[in-house]
Amino acid sequence: MTQFYKQLTTEQLSSIKVVTGDGAKWITECVNEFTPDCERCVDPFHVVQWAMEALDEVRREVWREAYAEFTRLSKEHPRKKGRPKDGDPESAILNAVKAKADEIKNSAYALGKAPENLTENQQNRVAMIAENNNRLYRAYRMKEMLRLLLKIKDTDEAEDALNRWLWWASHRRIGAFKELYLKIKRHREHILNAIRLGMSNARIEATNNKIKLIIRKAYGFRNIQNMLDMVYLVCSNLRVPLPNRKPRCA
Repeated sequence: MTQFYKQLTTEQLSSIKVVTGDGAKWITECVNEFTPDCERCVDPFHVVQWAMEALDEVRREVWREAYAEFTRLSKEHPRKKGRPKDGDPESAILNAVKAKADEIKNSAYALGKAPENLTENQQNRVAMIAENNNRLYRAYRMKEMLRLLLKIKDTDEAEDALNRWLWWASHRRIGAFKELYLKIKRHREHILNAIRLGMSNARIEATNNKIKLIIRKAYGFRNIQNMLDMVYLVCSNLRVPLPNRKPRCA
């Protein structure tokens, strides 16, 4: 990014009014050095991604605790050889603890989706977590609160909602979300700028995904110019006429 800025003229630098991206420190440093008068925004997509990473960290912690409980019970009540008898209480307890650990392990996709997009099985999985694991469910709710407040159009309403979220996160005994609280507090103004200006990195992120797919489908490129040519071909409005085919109208 520094090299990009250095290629711009003074007039071009002064024309930059908004810079949006993730919360990387080097982006902010470049903005402050080259375009100090522009507004720095942190893309809401990346903010939700931070919350997803914090939620998944909590999920992994809870799963490790549940699996450790299963391991402990397995050692205290080792299974005998052969198939256990029907109605055996020790086997029932072990199966229930193992099933609980498996449910948590396989809940990442359900916890990551928006509630309105959950399938019936995923809804049941989230309901099980709400009933049996308060810590993980609180982390899930905090992720959802943050996701929803980033959709608010009114800046004052969004600021109030973000302040409430920060207060809630700071008072919860969840290590991953305390770290997320500090990160969001540090970028609070940049997040509010993105909401106020309606800025998003969605288009550039979509283009980046297309470029990654192009490289993957080609199994890599030996020549950088070949890759750039393919990117221009796929990601632009270039229309290459094919032999024996009538050109389509734009």
